[in-house]
Amino acid sequence: MKPGIHPDYHEITVVMADGSEYTTRSCYGEPGAKLRLDVDPKTHPAWTGVQRILDTGGQVAKFNKRFSGIGNIKK
Repeated sequence: MKPGIHPDYHEITVVMADGSEYTTRSCYGEPGAKLRLDVDPKTHPAWTGVQRILDTGGQVAKFNKRFSGIGNIKK
């Protein structure tokens, strides 16, 4: 490797949304920095599989109304 072109790789502390911490190595910040996560893989729907549909401003109802006839074959 060429000297002087790579970022410093050091230990940091990652603080999860629930307050738990773990130490890892990263190029983030300075040595000993804390990285605070707003989105926690233990609780976020993308990782847990538990999801909710939020109907903000009737968007889901509008979608259902607009596309309700698709797939229905009239005989």
